[in-house]
Amino acid sequence: MSKSPKHVPTAREQAFLDRVDNPRYERGMINGLAPFFDERAPQDMLGFYSPAEIDALRELKNTDRDVEARMPVKITRHYFDLARRSRPIQHIVKASPEETQDLAGSEDPGFQMDYSPVEGLLHKYEMGLMYVTSTCSAHCRFCYREELIGRKEIERQDGTVAKKGLAQISEITSYIRSHNERVAANGGLHPESGREKLREMLLSGGDPLILSNSKIAAWLAALAEVDIESIRIGTKEMAFFPQRFDDAFLAMLDGFHATYPQVGLRLMLHFNHPDEFLAKDDKGHYIEDASGFLQWVPATERAMRGLVSRGWISIENQAPIIKNVNDDPVALRIMQRAIKRVGAENHYFFCGRDIVAHRAFNVPIETAWNILNESQKGLSGVENHARLSITHYRGKTEVCAVTEGPIPGLAGSEGGVVIFKILRNAASAPHRGKVCIVGRNPEAIWFDGYEDRVLFDEAGLFDYSRVTVPGVEAQEAS
Repeated sequence: MSKSPKHVPTAREQAFLDRVDNPRYERGMINGLAPFFDERAPQDMLGFYSPAEIDALRELKNTDRDVEARMPVKITRHYFDLARRSRPIQHIVKASPEETQDLAGSEDPGFQMDYSPVEGLLHKYEMGLMYVTSTCSAHCRFCYREELIGRKEIERQDGTVAKKGLAQISEITSYIRSHNERVAANGGLHPESGREKLREMLLSGGDPLILSNSKIAAWLAALAEVDIESIRIGTKEMAFFPQRFDDAFLAMLDGFHATYPQVGLRLMLHFNHPDEFLAKDDKGHYIEDASGFLQWVPATERAMRGLVSRGWISIENQAPIIKNVNDDPVALRIMQRAIKRVGAENHYFFCGRDIVAHRAFNVPIETAWNILNESQKGLSGVENHARLSITHYRGKTEVCAVTEGPIPGLAGSEGGVVIFKILRNAASAPHRGKVCIVGRNPEAIWFDGYEDRVLFDEAGLFDYSRVTVPGVEAQEAS
């Protein structure tokens, strides 16, 4: 396979890139469990794991239940400082033997690689998602991308087995041009998949903000040059290392906006719990000002204000609901209210995905719905925009409702029902808006918990087959 030619910036791109500053960021990261095993971590951090926890994790080393083989361990100094006052934050990044008690799960959740026309790119929905890096400043134990972060080999649809590759600018921009040219030549729809123009792209990974300002700028400019209309950056750096959003980074964004003012920019943040951004005293209580407003961690507030003050940037937060982390309606209510108050939006909450070892992290689907529903009581109409989504192979699916009683005339609904609705569907989205109704199962943490109680399924959630043409979902006969 021939190597793609190196991307050559246009004069406009280069002029923008030449103005980008690249400071060095000292995150104080601790990589792996070895610094804790060998007591080489900073003295004040050694107590992050108790002696009993260290012994239990050491015993699993180099066995089938090695937690680092499942998911690498990493933490920043900033996040450690927050975690000292927060049990939920500790559960986000602390490795535990419970992770590997049950390793059931999918190595390619959602069969995403069925929709990978170019290495490092997923083009499943109306937008494209790119893996631009395979690491983050710290590692969430429940990470949806554990196969990428862990650099694991996965089986592709054609039977080949390989690690997921990272996106390359030249290959991605070539694909965008080709796709959009075929769309334009066919009257606005792709002749095979029925898709419209590819107009929105998401920089993901891993965390794109682990990259230098120049590398991020290179992606932004290259995408803008091929007429991408909106660019998203998915990041958890606001929680792990808010100092990353410094003057140099904001100046880079300003330079991009000045050069490409027509291109929209969205920052998709990943706060899981209010303890990741709200200041706490030594007793673990949130700090209030004289008016009763909850105070933010100073570094995080500076970072958030820097983004929100730029009205041309959209800031949205999304998070999975995870056992022992944020399965608490009070915490979610505080988080949604606080995020909206500073000018950002609440986008999605997710049920856990079927990653390897997901049973250690996922709460039951109906529990997640009840937690979110309870959390949004008392929120205003603009504060409670977030919906609960669970990612089925067919697409992002909203958990719309959980009823306490039966639906008259619907056999099998005597114990109540769960109503799902497809929010985002692959290719030309033929199933968007279709619903599925199942009888309740309070123990179900994934769709397979409802297989024996399907009552109505126009969405086809329980009659699904993988795509046969890469990137093109089969169309049912009308």
